[in-house]
Amino acid sequence: MTRTDDLASAPFQRYWRAGAVSGMGTYVTVFALQALVLLTLEGTATDVGWLNAARWLPYLVFGLVIGAIVDGRRRLPLMVGTDLLQAVLLLTIPLLWWLGMLSLPALMLIVFAYGSAAVVNMSATMSFLPRLVGPGQLQPAHARIDGADAVSSMAGPALGGLLVSAVGAPLTVVLDSLTYLYSALALRRIDLDEPPARTGVTARGLVRDVVEGVRWAYGGSGLRTLALATHGWFVGNAIVGVVLAPYALLTLDLTAFQFGIVGAVGGVGAVIGAAITTAVGRRLGTGRTIIVCHLVTTVGVAAMLLAGRDVSTAAAVAFLMTGQGLYGLAMGMSNSHEMSYRQLVTPDELQARTNTTLRSLNRAVVVVVAPIAGVLADAWGIGAMLAAAAVVFALVAAGLASTSFRRVRAPA
Repeated sequence: MTRTDDLASAPFQRYWRAGAVSGMGTYVTVFALQALVLLTLEGTATDVGWLNAARWLPYLVFGLVIGAIVDGRRRLPLMVGTDLLQAVLLLTIPLLWWLGMLSLPALMLIVFAYGSAAVVNMSATMSFLPRLVGPGQLQPAHARIDGADAVSSMAGPALGGLLVSAVGAPLTVVLDSLTYLYSALALRRIDLDEPPARTGVTARGLVRDVVEGVRWAYGGSGLRTLALATHGWFVGNAIVGVVLAPYALLTLDLTAFQFGIVGAVGGVGAVIGAAITTAVGRRLGTGRTIIVCHLVTTVGVAAMLLAGRDVSTAAAVAFLMTGQGLYGLAMGMSNSHEMSYRQLVTPDELQARTNTTLRSLNRAVVVVVAPIAGVLADAWGIGAMLAAAAVVFALVAAGLASTSFRRVRAPA
């Protein structure tokens, strides 16, 4: 079959359900892994930083090459295969724990392998969508996907907190493994005629393909300004990703369940953001919508900082919830505009390379910043690092607003 403009079609619905279910499991696992490091392995913010770096390191090591390879392959079989591989890898975590062999180095090795499979899966999944739906439906399709992701980000931490409290962090990871299995089975039912895989690919040709993808992403495509701003955003996001769990569980002394509820509020914000993003984008345009989202993120982090002041536990939880809600709102609104704009200006034969090049460098930022943020948080204090993240987000918003990107509207 060929791609459709109907988002209610069976192929898109299967694609959407596969991502929604596996996305729920991923949010549970991200929560469980942080709890595992801090509570089961009795680690620190530095250890969380190293774990986050291990998760995203494959983007830095393999990302550019994987994008070039995926552009020459049928994308659906890659999606199914890597879903199954991620399911198997996650099952090794509770197995090692049961055997008494789980340690931070072993966990980082598993997470690195899991992240490597995720790079291939992401590259294939994101470049498959423009083959599945027509150009006029890309932004609404991304908004629909973001809506499911927002629900997952709302329910996932709460479910993760409940499961960690009930059965422990290692066994909680089993749930994510099952969601990847479901995703693989759902994707296998999609019937789509894809171009045949390229043959006769050489190492020299692969290098040429990688260079072509980088030149497109940062050259004449017009994506450079947004790409550089997004790299900056990931600096701030990497800091928040490292310090938030220690901030809530150690500094504020919240329980795992309370922290899960705080994360769920961020998901509520993301649901709202995904629901209104198409209408906001039509009114403000792509550029201004993304800039506004970065400003909202800045305010959200500032609200989180207030939770560490000399306030009651109830007030601290309220400030943290407010900050998480605004943080989620901004993420729910911005992603569909960034992704659809990128895909609309990129030809099919460059989709995987463009998506993976930019995502790889975004994750490379996390690989570098996350361990540094963890070390500095232990040395200087978590509050200081949260303040630094707020400054980064504000600078990103100001930088975009000072360029012609503020007038960008996604091509129809």
